[in-house]
Amino acid sequence: MLLPFALVMVIGAADLVNGPHVHLGPLLSVATAAAACFAGPGEVAVIGLVAVTAYVIVGVSETWRGVAEYEMQLSSLIMILGVMMFASTLRKRRRRELTLVRSVAETAQRVLMRPLPERVGPLRIASLYLTAEQEARIGGDLYGAARIARGTRLIIGDVRGKGLAAVDTAALVVGAFWAAAHQRSALCDLLAFLDGAAAADPVPADGGGPGWGERFVTAALLDIPDEKACVHVVNRGHPPPLLLAGGEVTELVATRPAPPLGLGDLAPYDARIDTFPFGPGEVLFLYTDGVIEARGADGGFYPLQERLRTLAEDDPGRLVERLHADLCAYTDELLNDDVAVIAIKRAP
Repeated sequence: MLLPFALVMVIGAADLVNGPHVHLGPLLSVATAAAACFAGPGEVAVIGLVAVTAYVIVGVSETWRGVAEYEMQLSSLIMILGVMMFASTLRKRRRRELTLVRSVAETAQRVLMRPLPERVGPLRIASLYLTAEQEARIGGDLYGAARIARGTRLIIGDVRGKGLAAVDTAALVVGAFWAAAHQRSALCDLLAFLDGAAAADPVPADGGGPGWGERFVTAALLDIPDEKACVHVVNRGHPPPLLLAGGEVTELVATRPAPPLGLGDLAPYDARIDTFPFGPGEVLFLYTDGVIEARGADGGFYPLQERLRTLAEDDPGRLVERLHADLCAYTDELLNDDVAVIAIKRAP
Protein backbone atom coordinates (compact mmCIF):
# COMPACT_ATOMS: atom_id res chain seq x y z
CA MET A 1 0.00 0.00 0.00
CA LEU A 2 2.98 2.34 0.43
CA LEU A 3 3.84 2.15 -3.27
CA PRO A 4 0.78 4.08 -4.60
CA PHE A 5 1.14 6.76 -1.93
CA ALA A 6 4.83 7.09 -2.75
CA LEU A 7 3.95 7.49 -6.44
CA VAL A 8 1.49 10.27 -5.61
CA MET A 9 4.09 12.10 -3.54
CA VAL A 10 6.89 11.71 -6.10
CA ILE A 11 4.75 12.72 -9.10
CA GLY A 12 3.16 15.65 -7.25
CA ALA A 13 6.51 16.93 -6.00
CA ALA A 14 8.07 16.58 -9.46
CA ASP A 15 5.20 18.57 -10.97
CA LEU A 16 5.62 21.37 -8.45
CA VAL A 17 9.39 21.50 -8.93
CA ASN A 18 9.18 21.72 -12.73
CA GLY A 19 6.77 24.66 -12.61
CA PRO A 20 3.66 25.44 -14.67
CA HIS A 21 5.29 24.65 -18.03
CA VAL A 22 5.56 20.91 -17.33
CA HIS A 23 2.35 19.07 -16.40
CA LEU A 24 2.94 15.68 -14.73
CA GLY A 25 -0.41 15.58 -12.95
CA PRO A 26 -2.04 13.09 -15.37
CA LEU A 27 0.61 10.54 -14.33
CA LEU A 28 -1.13 10.35 -10.95
CA SER A 29 -3.50 7.82 -12.53
CA VAL A 30 -0.57 5.35 -12.39
CA ALA A 31 -0.94 5.22 -8.61
CA THR A 32 -4.63 4.31 -8.90
CA ALA A 33 -3.87 1.64 -11.51
CA ALA A 34 -1.09 0.17 -9.35
CA ALA A 35 -3.44 -0.03 -6.35
CA ALA A 36 -6.09 -1.82 -8.42
CA CYS A 37 -3.64 -4.67 -9.05
CA PHE A 38 -3.67 -5.83 -5.43
CA ALA A 39 -6.01 -3.69 -3.30
CA GLY A 40 -9.76 -3.80 -2.84
CA PRO A 41 -12.17 -1.14 -4.17
CA GLY A 42 -12.15 0.71 -0.84
CA GLU A 43 -8.37 1.05 -0.80
CA VAL A 44 -8.38 2.06 -4.48
CA ALA A 45 -10.94 4.77 -3.71
CA VAL A 46 -8.78 6.17 -0.89
CA ILE A 47 -5.64 6.22 -3.06
CA GLY A 48 -7.61 7.71 -5.95
CA LEU A 49 -8.98 10.52 -3.76
CA VAL A 50 -5.45 11.25 -2.52
CA ALA A 51 -4.28 11.43 -6.15
CA VAL A 52 -7.17 13.74 -7.12
CA THR A 53 -6.45 15.97 -4.10
CA ALA A 54 -2.77 16.15 -5.04
CA TYR A 55 -3.74 17.08 -8.59
CA VAL A 56 -6.02 19.84 -7.37
CA ILE A 57 -3.29 21.19 -5.08
CA VAL A 58 -0.80 21.20 -7.96
CA GLY A 59 -3.25 22.95 -10.26
CA VAL A 60 -4.13 25.64 -7.71
CA SER A 61 -0.51 26.30 -6.70
CA GLU A 62 0.61 26.70 -10.30
CA THR A 63 -2.37 28.98 -11.23
CA TRP A 64 -2.98 27.13 -14.45
CA ARG A 65 -3.64 29.32 -17.42
CA GLY A 66 -5.43 26.66 -19.46
CA VAL A 67 -8.47 26.08 -17.26
CA ALA A 68 -10.21 23.88 -19.84
CA GLU A 69 -7.19 21.61 -20.08
CA TYR A 70 -6.98 21.40 -16.29
CA GLU A 71 -10.65 20.45 -15.96
CA MET A 72 -10.35 17.86 -18.74
CA GLN A 73 -7.36 16.18 -17.11
CA LEU A 74 -9.00 16.26 -13.69
CA SER A 75 -12.17 14.70 -15.13
CA SER A 76 -10.06 12.01 -16.82
CA LEU A 77 -8.34 11.25 -13.52
CA ILE A 78 -11.70 10.84 -11.81
CA MET A 79 -13.00 8.59 -14.62
CA ILE A 80 -9.88 6.43 -14.40
CA LEU A 81 -10.48 6.17 -10.65
CA GLY A 82 -13.99 4.85 -11.28
CA VAL A 83 -12.75 2.31 -13.85
CA MET A 84 -10.01 1.09 -11.50
CA MET A 85 -12.51 0.67 -8.65
CA PHE A 86 -14.69 -1.44 -10.96
CA ALA A 87 -11.70 -3.52 -12.06
CA SER A 88 -10.66 -4.01 -8.44
CA THR A 89 -14.16 -5.21 -7.58
CA LEU A 90 -14.06 -7.79 -10.39
CA ARG A 91 -10.58 -8.93 -9.40
CA LYS A 92 -11.63 -9.37 -5.79
CA ARG A 93 -14.66 -11.40 -6.86
CA ARG A 94 -12.56 -13.64 -9.13
CA ARG A 95 -10.03 -14.10 -6.36
CA ARG A 96 -12.77 -15.18 -3.98
CA GLU A 97 -14.03 -17.70 -6.56
CA LEU A 98 -10.50 -19.02 -7.14
CA THR A 99 -9.97 -19.43 -3.41
CA LEU A 100 -13.19 -21.41 -3.19
CA VAL A 101 -12.24 -23.61 -6.14
CA ARG A 102 -8.82 -24.34 -4.62
CA SER A 103 -10.45 -25.17 -1.31
CA VAL A 104 -12.79 -27.64 -3.03
CA ALA A 105 -9.84 -29.16 -4.93
CA GLU A 106 -7.83 -29.62 -1.73
CA THR A 107 -10.85 -31.19 -0.03
CA ALA A 108 -11.32 -33.54 -2.97
CA GLN A 109 -7.66 -34.54 -2.82
CA ARG A 110 -7.92 -35.30 0.89
CA VAL A 111 -10.98 -37.47 0.21
CA LEU A 112 -9.58 -39.30 -2.82
CA MET A 113 -5.92 -39.41 -1.82
CA ARG A 114 -5.96 -39.61 1.95
CA PRO A 115 -2.68 -38.57 3.56
CA LEU A 116 -0.83 -41.66 4.67
CA PRO A 117 -0.41 -42.05 8.44
CA GLU A 118 3.08 -41.52 9.80
CA ARG A 119 2.94 -44.77 11.78
CA VAL A 120 1.18 -48.01 10.90
CA GLY A 121 2.01 -50.90 13.20
CA PRO A 122 5.80 -51.33 13.22
CA LEU A 123 6.20 -49.13 10.13
CA ARG A 124 7.08 -45.45 9.81
CA ILE A 125 5.73 -43.92 6.60
CA ALA A 126 6.30 -40.66 4.73
CA SER A 127 4.75 -39.72 1.39
CA LEU A 128 4.82 -37.01 -1.26
CA TYR A 129 2.30 -36.17 -3.97
CA LEU A 130 3.01 -33.61 -6.71
CA THR A 131 0.97 -32.81 -9.81
CA ALA A 132 2.41 -31.74 -13.14
CA GLU A 133 -0.28 -29.05 -13.45
CA GLN A 134 0.79 -26.29 -11.08
CA GLU A 135 -2.75 -25.17 -10.25
CA ALA A 136 -4.11 -28.69 -9.88
CA ARG A 137 -4.35 -30.59 -6.61
CA ILE A 138 -5.26 -34.03 -7.98
CA GLY A 139 -3.50 -36.00 -10.68
CA GLY A 140 -3.35 -39.46 -12.18
CA ASP A 141 -1.05 -40.99 -9.54
CA LEU A 142 -2.46 -42.84 -6.56
CA TYR A 143 -1.38 -44.43 -3.32
CA GLY A 144 -2.94 -45.86 -0.19
CA ALA A 145 -2.18 -47.80 2.97
CA ALA A 146 -4.43 -49.98 5.11
CA ARG A 147 -3.91 -51.83 8.34
CA ILE A 148 -4.91 -55.50 8.10
CA ALA A 149 -4.64 -58.45 10.45
CA ARG A 150 -1.00 -58.88 11.48
CA GLY A 151 0.29 -56.64 8.71
CA THR A 152 0.07 -53.55 6.52
CA ARG A 153 -1.11 -53.36 2.93
CA LEU A 154 -0.05 -50.63 0.48
CA ILE A 155 -0.66 -49.68 -3.11
CA ILE A 156 1.01 -47.22 -5.42
CA GLY A 157 -0.05 -46.68 -9.01
CA ASP A 158 -0.03 -44.47 -12.05
CA VAL A 159 -2.91 -44.04 -14.49
CA ARG A 160 -2.12 -43.74 -18.17
CA GLY A 161 -2.73 -40.24 -19.50
CA LYS A 162 -3.60 -36.97 -17.85
CA GLY A 163 -6.60 -34.77 -17.19
CA LEU A 164 -10.02 -35.66 -15.83
CA ALA A 165 -9.98 -39.16 -17.33
CA ALA A 166 -6.84 -40.03 -15.34
CA VAL A 167 -8.24 -38.47 -12.15
CA ASP A 168 -11.46 -40.46 -12.59
CA THR A 169 -9.60 -43.77 -12.91
CA ALA A 170 -7.25 -42.96 -10.02
CA ALA A 171 -10.22 -42.21 -7.76
CA LEU A 172 -11.92 -45.43 -8.88
CA VAL A 173 -8.89 -47.65 -8.15
CA VAL A 174 -7.88 -46.08 -4.84
CA GLY A 175 -11.52 -46.17 -3.71
CA ALA A 176 -11.66 -49.86 -4.55
CA PHE A 177 -8.46 -50.40 -2.56
CA TRP A 178 -9.86 -48.66 0.52
CA ALA A 179 -13.10 -50.65 0.21
CA ALA A 180 -11.53 -54.09 -0.24
CA ALA A 181 -8.14 -53.98 1.48
CA HIS A 182 -9.68 -55.20 4.77
CA GLN A 183 -12.08 -57.68 3.18
CA ARG A 184 -9.80 -59.55 0.80
CA SER A 185 -7.43 -61.55 2.96
CA ALA A 186 -5.41 -62.89 0.03
CA LEU A 187 -3.32 -60.49 -2.03
CA CYS A 188 -4.37 -62.25 -5.24
CA ASP A 189 -8.06 -61.74 -4.44
CA LEU A 190 -7.52 -58.04 -3.79
CA LEU A 191 -5.56 -57.75 -7.03
CA ALA A 192 -8.39 -59.34 -9.01
CA PHE A 193 -10.86 -56.94 -7.42
CA LEU A 194 -8.70 -53.93 -8.32
CA ASP A 195 -8.24 -55.27 -11.84
CA GLY A 196 -11.99 -55.37 -12.29
CA ALA A 197 -12.38 -51.86 -10.85
CA ALA A 198 -9.75 -50.46 -13.23
CA ALA A 199 -11.40 -52.20 -16.19
CA ALA A 200 -14.76 -50.59 -15.40
CA ASP A 201 -15.13 -47.74 -17.85
CA PRO A 202 -18.32 -45.70 -17.35
CA VAL A 203 -17.98 -43.26 -20.25
CA PRO A 204 -19.90 -39.98 -19.72
CA ALA A 205 -22.83 -39.05 -21.94
CA ASP A 206 -20.69 -36.54 -23.85
CA GLY A 207 -18.08 -39.17 -24.64
CA GLY A 208 -15.64 -37.95 -22.02
CA GLY A 209 -13.15 -36.51 -24.49
CA PRO A 210 -9.63 -37.83 -25.19
CA GLY A 211 -8.36 -40.57 -22.91
CA TRP A 212 -11.67 -42.18 -22.00
CA GLY A 213 -11.91 -45.85 -22.92
CA GLU A 214 -8.13 -46.21 -23.25
CA ARG A 215 -7.15 -46.25 -19.60
CA PHE A 216 -5.01 -48.65 -17.61
CA VAL A 217 -3.10 -48.45 -14.36
CA THR A 218 0.43 -49.55 -13.57
CA ALA A 219 0.48 -50.54 -9.91
CA ALA A 220 2.48 -52.25 -7.22
CA LEU A 221 0.62 -53.94 -4.36
CA LEU A 222 2.50 -54.80 -1.17
CA ASP A 223 1.83 -56.78 1.99
CA ILE A 224 4.23 -56.19 4.88
CA PRO A 225 3.71 -58.68 7.72
CA ASP A 226 4.43 -57.56 11.28
CA GLU A 227 6.13 -60.73 12.47
CA LYS A 228 8.30 -61.53 9.43
CA ALA A 229 11.20 -59.47 8.07
CA CYS A 230 9.93 -59.55 4.51
CA VAL A 231 7.61 -57.86 2.02
CA HIS A 232 5.26 -59.54 -0.46
CA VAL A 233 5.00 -57.67 -3.78
CA VAL A 234 2.77 -58.01 -6.80
CA ASN A 235 3.94 -55.74 -9.61
CA ARG A 236 1.65 -54.94 -12.54
CA GLY A 237 3.83 -52.98 -14.92
CA HIS A 238 5.00 -50.48 -12.29
CA PRO A 239 8.59 -49.31 -11.61
CA PRO A 240 10.11 -51.77 -9.13
CA PRO A 241 10.32 -50.78 -5.45
CA LEU A 242 13.75 -49.93 -4.07
CA LEU A 243 15.25 -51.29 -0.87
CA LEU A 244 17.69 -49.01 0.97
CA ALA A 245 19.90 -51.04 3.26
CA GLY A 246 23.52 -50.63 4.35
CA GLY A 247 24.14 -47.70 2.01
CA GLU A 248 23.06 -49.74 -1.03
CA VAL A 249 19.96 -49.39 -3.22
CA THR A 250 18.47 -52.63 -4.55
CA GLU A 251 15.65 -52.98 -7.09
CA LEU A 252 12.96 -55.48 -6.11
CA VAL A 253 12.33 -56.73 -9.63
CA ALA A 254 9.36 -59.00 -10.32
CA THR A 255 10.32 -62.52 -11.38
CA ARG A 256 7.42 -62.68 -13.83
CA PRO A 257 6.36 -59.35 -15.38
CA ALA A 258 2.62 -58.79 -15.67
CA PRO A 259 0.57 -56.21 -17.60
CA PRO A 260 -1.06 -53.22 -15.87
CA LEU A 261 -4.49 -53.22 -14.26
CA GLY A 262 -7.58 -52.63 -16.34
CA LEU A 263 -6.65 -54.55 -19.48
CA GLY A 264 -9.44 -57.08 -19.12
CA ASP A 265 -8.71 -60.42 -20.79
CA LEU A 266 -5.02 -59.58 -21.13
CA ALA A 267 -4.55 -59.78 -17.37
CA PRO A 268 -3.09 -63.07 -16.04
CA TYR A 269 -5.41 -65.39 -14.15
CA ASP A 270 -2.83 -66.13 -11.45
CA ALA A 271 -0.77 -63.34 -9.99
CA ARG A 272 2.84 -64.05 -9.12
CA ILE A 273 3.67 -62.87 -5.59
CA ASP A 274 7.35 -62.16 -5.00
CA THR A 275 8.81 -62.11 -1.50
CA PHE A 276 11.82 -59.99 -0.66
CA PRO A 277 13.71 -59.44 2.61
CA PHE A 278 12.74 -56.26 4.50
CA GLY A 279 14.31 -56.12 7.91
CA PRO A 280 14.33 -53.68 10.82
CA GLY A 281 16.08 -50.38 10.09
CA GLU A 282 15.77 -50.81 6.31
CA VAL A 283 13.80 -48.42 4.10
CA LEU A 284 11.45 -49.42 1.31
CA PHE A 285 11.01 -46.73 -1.35
CA LEU A 286 8.01 -46.71 -3.70
CA TYR A 287 7.61 -44.23 -6.54
CA THR A 288 5.85 -43.51 -9.83
CA ASP A 289 7.54 -42.99 -13.17
CA GLY A 290 7.12 -39.22 -12.84
CA VAL A 291 10.24 -39.33 -10.66
CA ILE A 292 12.56 -41.27 -12.96
CA GLU A 293 11.23 -39.53 -16.09
CA ALA A 294 11.73 -36.01 -14.72
CA ARG A 295 14.20 -34.14 -16.90
CA GLY A 296 16.84 -31.62 -15.96
CA ALA A 297 18.07 -28.59 -17.87
CA ASP A 298 20.38 -30.82 -19.96
CA GLY A 299 17.52 -33.15 -20.90
CA GLY A 300 18.78 -36.02 -18.76
CA PHE A 301 16.48 -38.13 -16.60
CA TYR A 302 16.54 -37.83 -12.84
CA PRO A 303 19.03 -40.45 -11.50
CA LEU A 304 16.88 -41.70 -8.62
CA GLN A 305 19.06 -44.56 -7.37
CA GLU A 306 22.21 -42.44 -7.51
CA ARG A 307 20.51 -39.62 -5.59
CA LEU A 308 19.19 -42.01 -2.96
CA ARG A 309 22.72 -43.28 -2.36
CA THR A 310 23.98 -39.71 -2.13
CA LEU A 311 21.27 -38.63 0.30
CA ALA A 312 22.09 -41.61 2.56
CA GLU A 313 19.02 -40.94 4.69
CA ASP A 314 17.24 -43.64 6.69
CA ASP A 315 14.51 -41.47 8.24
CA PRO A 316 11.42 -41.62 5.96
CA GLY A 317 10.31 -38.03 6.64
CA ARG A 318 13.71 -36.47 6.06
CA LEU A 319 14.32 -38.70 3.04
CA VAL A 320 11.13 -37.55 1.33
CA GLU A 321 11.79 -33.89 2.18
CA ARG A 322 15.35 -33.96 0.86
CA LEU A 323 14.34 -35.89 -2.25
CA HIS A 324 11.57 -33.36 -2.91
CA ALA A 325 14.01 -30.46 -2.67
CA ASP A 326 16.56 -32.27 -4.84
CA LEU A 327 13.96 -33.15 -7.50
CA CYS A 328 12.69 -29.55 -7.65
CA ALA A 329 16.24 -28.25 -8.00
CA TYR A 330 17.07 -30.79 -10.70
CA THR A 331 13.99 -29.98 -12.81
CA ASP A 332 13.82 -26.27 -11.93
CA GLU A 333 10.34 -27.08 -10.52
CA LEU A 334 9.03 -27.96 -13.99
CA LEU A 335 7.52 -31.45 -13.84
CA ASN A 336 6.22 -33.13 -16.99
CA ASP A 337 4.31 -35.81 -15.08
CA ASP A 338 2.67 -36.38 -11.72
CA VAL A 339 4.90 -37.61 -8.90
CA ALA A 340 4.07 -39.87 -5.96
CA VAL A 341 6.59 -41.40 -3.56
CA ILE A 342 6.32 -43.42 -0.36
CA ALA A 343 9.18 -44.16 2.06
CA ILE A 344 8.63 -46.97 4.57
CA LYS A 345 10.92 -47.97 7.45
CA ARG A 346 10.48 -51.00 9.62
CA ALA A 347 11.14 -50.15 13.25
CA PRO A 348 13.47 -52.41 15.26
